[in-house]
Amino acid sequence: LFPLENCEAYDVMLRHSLVPEGQPLAIKCSLGNNLKSGDYNLTWYKVGNETAVPRDKLSRIHQQKNLIWFLPAMLEDSGDYECIIRNMTSYRKMCTRVTVFERVHGVCLNEKFAVEEVIFTLSSAKVVCPHLDYFRNRKNIQPVRWYKDCQLLEGKRFTFSNSDLIIFNVTVHDRGNYTCETTYTYHGKQYNISRDIILTVEVSPPKIPPEISYPRNNSIEVELGSQVTVDCNTTGADGFEVFWTSNGVYIDYMSRIFASPYEEEVSYDGRPVHSTKLIISEVNSEDYEQPFVCQASNAFGQVASYIILKRRVPDIQRRLTGGLLSLLILTFIALIIYKIFKIDLVLWYRNSVCAFATKEDGKMYDAYVLYTKSSGDRSFYRLETFVHRILPDVLEQQCGYNLFILGRDDLPGEAAVSIADETLKQSRRLMIILESITSSRSRPLEDTSEEQLAVYNALIRDGIKVILIEMDEIEDYTSMPESIRYVKQKHGAIQWKGDFSDKSCSANTRFWKKVCYQMPSRKKVSYSERYLWPLTSNNSAARGS
Repeated sequence: LFPLENCEAYDVMLRHSLVPEGQPLAIKCSLGNNLKSGDYNLTWYKVGNETAVPRDKLSRIHQQKNLIWFLPAMLEDSGDYECIIRNMTSYRKMCTRVTVFERVHGVCLNEKFAVEEVIFTLSSAKVVCPHLDYFRNRKNIQPVRWYKDCQLLEGKRFTFSNSDLIIFNVTVHDRGNYTCETTYTYHGKQYNISRDIILTVEVSPPKIPPEISYPRNNSIEVELGSQVTVDCNTTGADGFEVFWTSNGVYIDYMSRIFASPYEEEVSYDGRPVHSTKLIISEVNSEDYEQPFVCQASNAFGQVASYIILKRRVPDIQRRLTGGLLSLLILTFIALIIYKIFKIDLVLWYRNSVCAFATKEDGKMYDAYVLYTKSSGDRSFYRLETFVHRILPDVLEQQCGYNLFILGRDDLPGEAAVSIADETLKQSRRLMIILESITSSRSRPLEDTSEEQLAVYNALIRDGIKVILIEMDEIEDYTSMPESIRYVKQKHGAIQWKGDFSDKSCSANTRFWKKVCYQMPSRKKVSYSERYLWPLTSNNSAARGS
């Protein structure tokens, strides 16, 4: 009907249409202003299909005037559609894309196909249920229901105007996922319509004068000749209306005192946040007590705040507090070190200082050694080896102490009680060596009169310090004499955990350091004196045998 010799083609891409499966869809082909009714022919096609969309109103997909209707849209309808407009002088072709998506069961909103809308925190705001123009007329005015996060909206803050949602006193908590639902009736058949909306709420800046959070008409202490930087932080001011002044003069960027360009952010309530720095490259005397003023303004008012530089005075209280705190920390560290290395420090102090300052007390022996005597089992020989070989080797030969060991240093025929009484008066310590009472031949300490006398003199008469050494781990002291239990409770015990190897017989081991710590301090002796005691002791032992 229309000649095509002089036709020009105009390709126009229409809006992309999204619709859930089973819901109606209508797309309009826009006409140009130069087209008049009756002067054109408009036909809809699906791209790739040469057959035009039928005009039968009872067809599921049909054309009415310049609209293409899907009643309802099905998944297979997805694709590109074009409308071709012809008249006597022109030829136009417009294209649109239709996407029909499937509703996921149990999910009330499909974010992939949702429409995004933005409102502001005002007294009220409107949320539009989109793309309902062709489904609401005088014959089809069905109510629209609104949901947020699948919950029906109710309450005084929400009202409805036609198909739109009105929210009063909007806050940021109103953001979220919304769904509007209604129905459309065509030729006696009702279709459901739903639209998904992702609502964003942006904060509207309040209409108030700006605020200055710093400075706050305060002062700071600075040193002469130092560099100083002061921030002026404002909220709600116009960017170019934030600046520093001194004596009413604007501070520029080309002097000893200058201001840096402002930095801009956005606050939680939507107002702009600006910050500009006052920089004094070198403080002079005239800068003291001089107010530097930060000024800010916007369309609703102007504010100002100043800062004053003062000379820095020594903070005696802070220095005292810092000194006391440092002293407490050093004291705490020293106590920890002393607790860990207490024995080593005491022994070092004795060897370095007390060795030259020890006063003579007239006593001959550093320790009177007392131990349980038994026979016939392995523990007896172990105890005898420790008392007669290991103990003298370490304490006498390596450490320079002088010991009295009953059975080694007493003379034959002498009364044991008399020896114990006289020797204890000449001794500075009483060393008691215990073994666990497991053998039938073992007997508890204090079975003999000399042992009873020794413990009595140490605890009651002479007040001699007692050193308790366990050859084995003794868990139960109930079978021990009361005096031994008392010593254990008051002074504790040193447990021998070594063997008879050279390493265990070294005075540098922890066990022997603990024993030396309990022993009295010794003065420095000559080389000949140190080796005289073991010789004397051996002679005494020879006489005894």
